[in-house]
Order: sequence, then C-alpha cells, then structure tokens
Amino acid sequence: MPFGTLYLIPVPLAEQAAAKSFTPYLVDTINQVKEYIVENEKTARRFLKEAGLKTPQSELIIHDYGKHNRDIPINEFFKGLVAGKDVGLMSEAGCPGVADPGSEIVAEAHKRGIKVVPLVGPSSILLAVMASGFNGQSFTFHGYLPIDKVERSKKIKELEASAQKNKQTQLFIETPFRNNPMLEEILRSCAPKTRLCIACDLTAADELVQTKTIAEWKQKVPDLHKRPAIFLLFCS
Repeated sequence: MPFGTLYLIPVPLAEQAAAKSFTPYLVDTINQVKEYIVENEKTARRFLKEAGLKTPQSELIIHDYGKHNRDIPINEFFKGLVAGKDVGLMSEAGCPGVADPGSEIVAEAHKRGIKVVPLVGPSSILLAVMASGFNGQSFTFHGYLPIDKVERSKKIKELEASAQKNKQTQLFIETPFRNNPMLEEILRSCAPKTRLCIACDLTAADELVQTKTIAEWKQKVPDLHKRPAIFLLFCS
C-alpha cells in the first residue's frame, strides 16, 4: 500500500486573522484530511473550525507534538501515513517546520520516503522581510538570541557587523514578554545610523511594521511587551 501524504498547513499568526491566512486549496485539503500532527491541539482545533472544516472534530485523530509530548516515540506519528492516510502538520502559529519543532516530523517523513506538500500561508519571517525595505535577496534568520545580557549584546553587535559587511538583512526574535529588554539592548548596542525594522503583531488589527534608524527609534520607543515581534537589522 502506498504511503499517505504529509501536508504542511500554515496557521494564522494572530487572532481573527484566519480570512487573511488560508486559500481555497487549504480549505479543500483540511476537508479531506482526517488526521493531524500539531504543536498545540487547542490552537489547531480553533483554526480548523475558522477555516471551514466540515468534518466533525470528534472524528479527527490529532497527535500533539508540543513541548510536553516530546517523549512520544516518533513512530506513533507515522502510523497513519504508513497505512496510506494523508496527514496534516500544523505549528502553533505560522508555517510548520520554520522556527518550529515540526521540522523533525518533516525530516523523518523524507527519511521514510513519504511525500511532503507545503501549503501557502503566513510566515512572519517573510512578511517581515517584505515589509522592512531591507535586502530581500540575502537575509538570515537567527531565531532567539542569548538570554545573558553580555552575550546578547555581543551577538547583536556581531549581527550589525554582518549586516554592514555583507549587506545582508539580519532577523531575530524574542519571547514576547522579553521584547522590551531586547529592544533596549538593540538601541544601546547598535550605531545611530543602523536601521532597525520592528514587525509586530503581523496580520493582526493592531499590526505595527516600521523601519527607522537607531537614532530615530530612540526618540520614541514603542512598548512591545507581550506582543509577538520580529526584529530586523540592516546597514546601507
């Protein structure tokens, strides 16, 4: 029996942004898939409902691979696929496999010869690059920077130097409740003419995307506490 297909299904980045986040093909896909591997079951079920799922949710098989379930043997996630059933993979927000532990599921699918199909949907990284005005031909996403203040400052200066030398956009994130200390460190560590884009609450009603020099940001520092954000550095 041939294997099923693993569909990578993007999830909205913000509440009440579902209509901005899915295509007719995605809706068709979720209505023919009955099994899912998800990072957060509550988020996944809410999105499926918003996206127009017609199948009763009680009929779905949902495997949770979130941080509290990492000890589950990976074979458990693949029983349906091996049996020929199509399965959807969902992150808690955004694209599965991008800054997301679902990449381990995708890697295992390739090892097993299972077809992987990524669907179109919101990626905070690409949306931020698009809206920044920075180099979209060459950019690097670094994920989370060190928590230690000294190491974090050192890393920010390294990213600024790389942006200057290579004319390459540098992207990174922080846990939302630590955004304000991160922004303070960026403003303290970088040169006045270095440009910083803050992309915050992407696709939400209160979305903020602004690019300014470090000197300009210092004149009016935004409050980013508990707001999902991406920081981008560039030197032109």
